[in-house]
Amino acid sequence: MAPASTSPAADHRPPQALAKSTLLGGVGDLDAAVSLRLHAFFLPVPRLLLKALEVAGDGRIWLPVPISLLLISTTTSSSRVSPLLVGLVVGLVLDIAFVGLAKLIFRRPRPAYNAADMYVAVAVDHWSFPSGHSSRAFLVAAFLAGSGLPCEALYLWAAATSASRVLLGRHYVLDVVAGAWLGVLEAWLSNLILTFLCGRGSFLVC
Repeated sequence: MAPASTSPAADHRPPQALAKSTLLGGVGDLDAAVSLRLHAFFLPVPRLLLKALEVAGDGRIWLPVPISLLLISTTTSSSRVSPLLVGLVVGLVLDIAFVGLAKLIFRRPRPAYNAADMYVAVAVDHWSFPSGHSSRAFLVAAFLAGSGLPCEALYLWAAATSASRVLLGRHYVLDVVAGAWLGVLEAWLSNLILTFLCGRGSFLVC
C-alpha cells in the first residue's frame, strides 16, 4: 500500500479547480467551498479521534472479519451458517463493486488539503466520489439495525464516521452524502438477496 499522492505538497490547485475536473460541474464547486470551510472550522477537533473513526470504518477490517467468521462457521458440525454474516458479506462485496465503479466514472480528485497520512489499498482509492467509508458505515448500520441491534448507536457511529471524512480533509461533503445513500441502498439489496437465499437454500439458519 502506498500513501495517497493528494497532499498540499503534491497539488497546489485550489479545491474549486479540482472539483471542476469532475462530472459534478458547478455543484462540485459549491461543494468544494463548503467542505473547505467545514474542514477549517473544525480543525481544533483532535485528529486522533478522527483517525480512530477512520480506522473503525476501514474496509481492511470490515471485509476480512465477517468473511473469516463466515468461513469458521462453515466448519462447525451443523454446517448451517448465520444469515447475518452472509448478508453482511454480500453487502460489503456490493459496496466494493459499486464504490469502485462510481469512483472510476466520476474520477473526482480528493481535496488538495488532504494530509499525506492516508493510505490507499487500490488505485481507485485515489478518487474521492463517493466516500467508501461513508457507504460502508451506513451499509453496516442499516443492515445491522434491521437485525434488531440498537439503530440509534449504529447510525450515530455511521454519521460520525462520515463526518470525520470531511473534517480529516479526505472527502468533500457531497462525497459522504452520496456514500451514505449508497450504503443504505446496498443494505436494502443485501436484504433482498438474503431473503432469496433463505427461500432457496438450506444452509442458512433463517
